[in-house]
Amino acid sequence: MSPLFVFLLLYLFLSVAADDFYAVPITIAFLAACLYSLFIMKGLSIGERFGRLAEGAAQSGVMQMLWIFILAGAFAATAKQMGAIDATIRLALSAVPPSFVLSSLFLASCFISLATGTSVGTIAALVPIASSMAEQTGSNAAMMVAIVVGGAYFGDNLSFISDTTIVATQTQGCEMKDKFSANIWIALPAALICLALYSCLPAGSVKPDQLGEIFYPAIIPYIYIIVAALCGMNVLLVLASATILAGGIGMFSGSLSPLGWLKAMNEGIMGMSELIIVTLLAAGLMQAIREAGGVDWLMQLFNNRKGSRRKAELSMAGMVVLTDFCTANNTIAILSVGPLAKHLAKQYDIPAKRAASILDTFSCLAQGIIPYGAQMLIASGLALIDPLDIIPYLYYPYILGAVAIIYILAPRSYYGKHK
Repeated sequence: MSPLFVFLLLYLFLSVAADDFYAVPITIAFLAACLYSLFIMKGLSIGERFGRLAEGAAQSGVMQMLWIFILAGAFAATAKQMGAIDATIRLALSAVPPSFVLSSLFLASCFISLATGTSVGTIAALVPIASSMAEQTGSNAAMMVAIVVGGAYFGDNLSFISDTTIVATQTQGCEMKDKFSANIWIALPAALICLALYSCLPAGSVKPDQLGEIFYPAIIPYIYIIVAALCGMNVLLVLASATILAGGIGMFSGSLSPLGWLKAMNEGIMGMSELIIVTLLAAGLMQAIREAGGVDWLMQLFNNRKGSRRKAELSMAGMVVLTDFCTANNTIAILSVGPLAKHLAKQYDIPAKRAASILDTFSCLAQGIIPYGAQMLIASGLALIDPLDIIPYLYYPYILGAVAIIYILAPRSYYGKHK
């Protein structure tokens, strides 16, 4: 298991030394861990050891994950270029009652993040609006920003085109719709509790600024993805057809030219390049750990401590939270812990969709409460407040964590009903 610890410690040490968790290229930390892993594989020539790294990166599951990243990048960039994000934001803000500022803002953030699959994009779009609302109503700016951040993680956790959903389902080997059906029992109760809380808190009335005309056809690709995925369509086909649909709507409306569409898809694909490289390096690293007996050692250690299904699930949650604290990236945390979680799931007969749901949920919990995460830094920067001022008001991540723990500790009868 030492290569994984080398990666975490190296990344953490360099980040602390630089006083910036985003100054250290995560690809270099993974590369260093991969090179170190060559020394723990005994009885093989240097060429064979590199071969093991290549075998891990070339697994069919890894290749399929890369195709999903490529198509997701092409779709996201196409949808953004043809105005889908702007239309979704306008619809969300115009559809909610202006007299309920807090609950309306939370609902808008949940809807936008679920449709677009990006917490960062949701925060970047809504935090300036939340700050303006805080000024108009005299509300606490930190609380208003925290509402947006919390809602952004609702969609990041559930969306079919979120990086975390893609990685969680692919590392555990389950369908997105199955993971959604398991995950909804955690995310929806937490969101409803949070919504009820915001509805009870006092807030002034505010009428949003003029948002402009809503181009409703631009929202169709997002709706199509959710419906098609829930109907069981293959995720690669869903993303490919959604990209074509978004491009067609964009060219019909005049917001996209044929060459502009090609350029947008290329930019979206290239935007996934770092994640693709990290995926290949992480897959090779896990193969080296497996070859050296690290996974067998972990399973034996767990069994020696009288493991159980609940302990295995709590271990998954603990590993992904710790990794996210060290890397400040929930997608990388799932990617790093995913193969180990899959072994635990097989050992203790945990459904793949349940394991994927636990990994995704707790990674979002960890990412949502660390002050040095990208989402928190962007939110605090746009609102001109300290990240530490936001943390006490992050009700949704805290409630999400509590519901997730109850989900794990629930009686066997509940588990059987929602497994």
